[in-house]
Amino acid sequence: MTSVNSPRFQCTGCGQCCTGDPAHHYVEVSRKEQKRIYDYLHMSARNFRSQYIETAADESEGIRLMENGQCPFLEPDNRCGIYRVRPDQCATYPFWTELISSQTLWDKEKTRCEGIGRGSIIPEAEVRARMTARTRKT
Repeated sequence: MTSVNSPRFQCTGCGQCCTGDPAHHYVEVSRKEQKRIYDYLHMSARNFRSQYIETAADESEGIRLMENGQCPFLEPDNRCGIYRVRPDQCATYPFWTELISSQTLWDKEKTRCEGIGRGSIIPEAEVRARMTARTRKT
């Protein structure tokens, strides 16, 4: 299941996971997740979608990142402005299949995220549950 040996993760609130490579244009977000967010922000669906949502060629949708690769909901104190309703892609980080299934990619991500390698070992059952949360349809 996982290739990562004894994964450890404890979020430090550094905000690096909310600032990606500018080549990545958006954070995946389902229509159900969008509704949770625009309701939380007291916005209409139309205004929220026009201001924040990008549609990819494959018709998937996501929150459009800013030109510097930063999420528009990352606050100046490196906290998430929509934390309570954040998308599954955010909530399950760093337990993404592509990261947890490769020790090499996990170690590479560790250079970007100071929380990887900190804290207690995350049991495999919990890792599996976090990975499954991202793949569920919301």
